[in-house]
Amino acid sequence: MTTTTQQSRHARGVLAAASPERVTISFPGTDYRLILAVYQSPSTPVGKKINGSIRVQAKRVDVVRTGGKYIEPLDGTPRRIQGEVVASDTGENTLTVNAGVPIICKLTDARQRADQFRIGELVSFEVNPGASFTQALS
Repeated sequence: MTTTTQQSRHARGVLAAASPERVTISFPGTDYRLILAVYQSPSTPVGKKINGSIRVQAKRVDVVRTGGKYIEPLDGTPRRIQGEVVASDTGENTLTVNAGVPIICKLTDARQRADQFRIGELVSFEVNPGASFTQALS
């Protein structure tokens, strides 16, 4: 069963740099410049708008009561994320978390399931290496 909100699962940014293995994307309205692995080079030229999905593998996810939305570090590969759950997919065992940009988080702790988290909860977690970006098809 999939639970979603109207919020998009696609991150919208500007392609700052690209190679066959990774991209750097900046996000207007934020200081984020995320470096993400790619499995296919993007078709968008550097300096142009790009959208697609950011995927990470989350270590243990904790519900938190205070704090805001953030990705650490601001410039580089994500290592820690905190944000609001905006969607969940129980079949894929993923949460989509708005941390300033939407990020799809695969739960890797066998004791946790996507259906244990509610839309609107503030969650925090560390990220396993390998954060990636897949460009949207349109």
